[in-house]
Amino acid sequence: MTSRLLMSYDARTRRAGTRAQSPQDVAGSTRATAILDHDDPLVGAVARRVLSEATPHDALRSAHRIIARDVRPVYSVEDRRPVSRTLRLGRGSCSQRMAALEAVARAVRVRTRVRGLLVDGTFWYPRFPRLKPFVPEQVLLAWPEFRISGAWVPIGELFNAPAGTDSAPTPGGGFANKGGETLFDAVARTGVQWDTCGAPHGTACDLSAQVVADLGHFDDRDDLFERHGQTLCWTARTLTEPLLGRWSAGASRTAA
Repeated sequence: MTSRLLMSYDARTRRAGTRAQSPQDVAGSTRATAILDHDDPLVGAVARRVLSEATPHDALRSAHRIIARDVRPVYSVEDRRPVSRTLRLGRGSCSQRMAALEAVARAVRVRTRVRGLLVDGTFWYPRFPRLKPFVPEQVLLAWPEFRISGAWVPIGELFNAPAGTDSAPTPGGGFANKGGETLFDAVARTGVQWDTCGAPHGTACDLSAQVVADLGHFDDRDDLFERHGQTLCWTARTLTEPLLGRWSAGASRTAA
């Protein structure tokens, strides 16, 4: 069973009565925010490394590779942590690493927005086989989208490309949510899709069955977390962050 005790009460009540925002009503932005603080020198340094790429699409793929290499995946639970701090620490959760990519995108003048998804907590069971009773019933996921060539490209399709190109994901099946690979890493290997309807041809990883609710689109993740709170309540985050914030993704395999 999953836990509701660790979830924020305010977040649960706000989510229950919220109507999803239409994608057409959310334009996204390139502005800096408290989380996406791309005016920080560390974010700017990554942005400068990718500016020479031929297209914005290539720049974001390059930035993804840099972040995947330089920011160690851990189980941090502080979704509102500024990107500059994530880069300074050199470690971050899947959410924090996606935020880093969003910040770099905004720094190179690519608009971003996020889609809020409530994902079934059982999706994370393979990572915490002995801690299942403590896994939240629902996990709030901020799924980034990037405005490229006049279209919104979700992060799960960032590496999609016509057959035969060097940028196409390496075929590798779905995403099992266990071991050292996180969702952030998986998108470079396989297309990740949260919708059955409208999934791109050849999408290898359909996670639509894991979605409990679609909260709609938001101009930035700051707005999403302001309206719906974080997955864990303040007490749970305070008690668990010192441990989980340093626990490398994949370490829980030894607990199986």
